[in-house]
Amino acid sequence: MRILLLSHSFNSLTQRLHVELRERGHEVSVELDVHPDVTRQSIELYQPDLVIAPFLKRAIPEDVWRTVRCLIVHPGPPGDRGPAALDWAILEGASKWGVTVLQADGEFDAGPIWASRTFPMRSAAKSSLYRHEVTQGAVQAVLEAIAAIEAGRPAPAPMRHDDPRIRTRGVCRQADRTIDWQSDTTAEVLRKIHSADGMPGLVDSLLGQDVRVFDAHEAHGIGGTPGEVVAQCAGALARATVDGAVWIGHVRCVEPKSLKLPAAKVLANEAADLPHRPGCGYAPIGYREHGDIGELEFSFYNGAMNTEACQALLEAYQAALERPTRVLLLTGGFDYWSNGIHLAEIEAAESAADESWRNINAIDDLARAIIETTDRLVVSVIRGNAGAGGVFLSLAADQVWASDQVVLNPHYKDMGNLYGSEYWTYLLPRRVGAANAANITRCRLPMGMAEARRLGLVDRVLEPTEMDSNNLVKLAAATASDDGYLARVAEKQRRRAADEAAKPLETYRNEELRRMRLNFYGFDPSYHVARYNFIHKVPKSRTPLTIAHHRSRRDKGSRQAVQS
Repeated sequence: MRILLLSHSFNSLTQRLHVELRERGHEVSVELDVHPDVTRQSIELYQPDLVIAPFLKRAIPEDVWRTVRCLIVHPGPPGDRGPAALDWAILEGASKWGVTVLQADGEFDAGPIWASRTFPMRSAAKSSLYRHEVTQGAVQAVLEAIAAIEAGRPAPAPMRHDDPRIRTRGVCRQADRTIDWQSDTTAEVLRKIHSADGMPGLVDSLLGQDVRVFDAHEAHGIGGTPGEVVAQCAGALARATVDGAVWIGHVRCVEPKSLKLPAAKVLANEAADLPHRPGCGYAPIGYREHGDIGELEFSFYNGAMNTEACQALLEAYQAALERPTRVLLLTGGFDYWSNGIHLAEIEAAESAADESWRNINAIDDLARAIIETTDRLVVSVIRGNAGAGGVFLSLAADQVWASDQVVLNPHYKDMGNLYGSEYWTYLLPRRVGAANAANITRCRLPMGMAEARRLGLVDRVLEPTEMDSNNLVKLAAATASDDGYLARVAEKQRRRAADEAAKPLETYRNEELRRMRLNFYGFDPSYHVARYNFIHKVPKSRTPLTIAHHRSRRDKGSRQAVQS
């Protein structure tokens, strides 16, 4: 089918659907919901068989849904209606929730239901639930709906107005989730913050400063006077509740143009004298050992790695190499592996160019340490999405294992034609060949695991149930005890020596950074403009031609040109 994805932004769900539909042979193009007239124009240009709307903030124009069948993805079970479905589900402590695919008609979220999925709720931020349970359920439901349409099934009848499942809720306001620190339990505080995580953030007063709070976790073994900020750890602040405490990892001041940054950095003066309490429930980096297997876990909020995070992870990596293990797992976070350098901290720096330079060099140092590890096997374990420098960082390992639900964005150019580093000019062609490397970085399209496996970017694709620590350790132990283990390590050493003799890593780095220096300090401000627009969520005025194929004649740049 010819399918148009109509979305407010090219968010994680829209990208996943883009990947899954293309993988199944559908012709897919994207139009961002910039203006109703632009949407009408896209229908005229593309003449789609079907429109799918994964993420909208306003209704599809009536003349559009009367012209072509339009399916809406609603992040709630059948009968749920309103713009803040997941917010309310978290806030009210729902034990299970769902996703519904329905056909657009004259009433918001009330059209015929083509498919739905339910899932058990877990205690997690809204953004995490959306990225995992909602996205997976939406993909399954959309594919079921498409199969039914292709089979010629007539549209289902809309729900009767007296159906007991129907529940309409309005927007979730700040007043609906205001924290009462003198009476709310830890679980209640977490639900309120989780319900607003991502957007819009929960407004609260922290150490005398009005902020929006994000990235909340239960603090273990910490308490104090309810409402009092009692500790800090790795940029987070612990605030006491009536029965414990919660870590608040990130905040954004309420003033316009404020940036979301680590809480202890935003409130550095006020938090200066707070005691440090590591290992109490907020640990972006951790190491565990299982016999011959080392597991270095890291999880950075939104996958962004600032200079200090890169340096801390490098230090932890070097410490892990001191241990007598045979396989070292680099296990990224549940939500993200890595998205590369920390654009928000760069934007907040006194000199964005200088901080960009510090950050890229810090992540390069980490990548080089992984590449130069030749006494054991190293495995990147990708449990969550990865983009830009984060993708190429994973390739520094000997093997890459990934969840089958992961989406990769192995390119930099959308960030103002950023050239990129992390030794990608060495790592990417080594895995996929020069021609495919050029196509991957030029096309700027999201990539699913089936394609990544075909190309050689990923060595092993696992189901989510196989990504738990115990199973990963078992797989790594099988590698460590394999009869060919010593031969693999010897071959790794031989190849690294041959590659270094042919072209030293320092040469790759210098060539990449010479281009990056122009991005940071050169006359062309594209990187700085793109970074500002990304961080401040400036709405796009048009859909990028890289995804709006109906507006571009440059079909030769499509991912179809990439050869497996």
